[in-house]
Amino acid sequence: MESEERPAKMRKLGHGQESEAPAAASEVSGAQSHGVPVTQPSSIAENDDADASMGYEGSEAADEAAPKLSKNQLKKQRRWERWEAGRDDRKAKRKEKIKAKKERRRAEWEEQRAEGGPSQLTPMRPSRHPHGVQVPITVLFDCNFEEYMHDNELKSLGLQITRSYSDNRKAPFRFHLGISSWGGKMKERFDGVLAKQYTSWKGFHFCEEDFVETSQMSKEWMKGPHGGRIAGAIEKNTPSEVEDEEGEIVYLSAESDNTLERLKPNSTYIIGGLVDKNRHKGLCYKRALDRGIKTAKVPIGEFLAMDSRKVLVTNHVLDIMLKWLEHDDWGKAFIEVLPKRKGGVLKADEDGAEQASLEGEEEEANDVENERVQAALHAEELRGEGIDQPS
Repeated sequence: MESEERPAKMRKLGHGQESEAPAAASEVSGAQSHGVPVTQPSSIAENDDADASMGYEGSEAADEAAPKLSKNQLKKQRRWERWEAGRDDRKAKRKEKIKAKKERRRAEWEEQRAEGGPSQLTPMRPSRHPHGVQVPITVLFDCNFEEYMHDNELKSLGLQITRSYSDNRKAPFRFHLGISSWGGKMKERFDGVLAKQYTSWKGFHFCEEDFVETSQMSKEWMKGPHGGRIAGAIEKNTPSEVEDEEGEIVYLSAESDNTLERLKPNSTYIIGGLVDKNRHKGLCYKRALDRGIKTAKVPIGEFLAMDSRKVLVTNHVLDIMLKWLEHDDWGKAFIEVLPKRKGGVLKADEDGAEQASLEGEEEEANDVENERVQAALHAEELRGEGIDQPS
């Protein structure tokens, strides 16, 4: 009976009891030979405790090594987490709102039908963005500059591209749009923060190839029934016999010696996707020359006098081209697109103001001279009449 009893737990060995460990081990082995279950040895338990302690200390060290976020960063992170947590709720509310609107319209129609009157529904609100005319011109964003930009600059570029898509979609005349060298942090941001909304963009091509290969691919985008038609300013400036001719590939750069006088059909215009606060001057220009691509600059210096630098952000370049396509006037395009803080003034207006100023000064000088002549004549008349003039 004694052999069947559950053995007591082994005492934890101290430093002075290390010599008793072999005897305890022999007792354990003897108990195992008689089929009696044995608890885990204290040495193993101590090792487990040590491992757990080391793991805890390691996690503390890792926490200390991790950079601490500032208060503003923590606020932004928490705000973003709350926004992400409510994504499904917002989607459900939108669906419910659309469903309720449809039900109201259906009930209105049924009521009018029951009363015997004409079943006329309330007209739907017209589209905010009427469908524009697609033209056979491609604007390509070269996004192979990730290594030259900081994270906040990459974020700015993403916002500029998103804005470009929106502006192109709302314009009365639309380009084909595309991105070359698609990938890296830009794609990660569009997949994560923007929840892959770009996958539903219409008329926008995302290509992993570089700008030279993608430019060749864009020729196919401008063909066929969806390639677009000659319209807007290019319709006025393009003879009918050259409408089907192959266009050109132009890399837009402020450093170029060539000036872009007008847009040509079946052509691809490349905009460098670089936000660097002017740290890397001429980088896009050099890249185009190395690949044998023609370069040109928008004629901002010919039409506009500016107080600030003439380097434009990505979406402003696209907007200027869209406005030219609409008005056939570079000066008007610059004035409508560029923010007033840049201090841009049309050179024609500036020359007119200078001319008006000169004419005003000349007229004022003539008035002064006339007053002097009149005063001299009046003095002679007074002397002839024998009247002394006041001193």
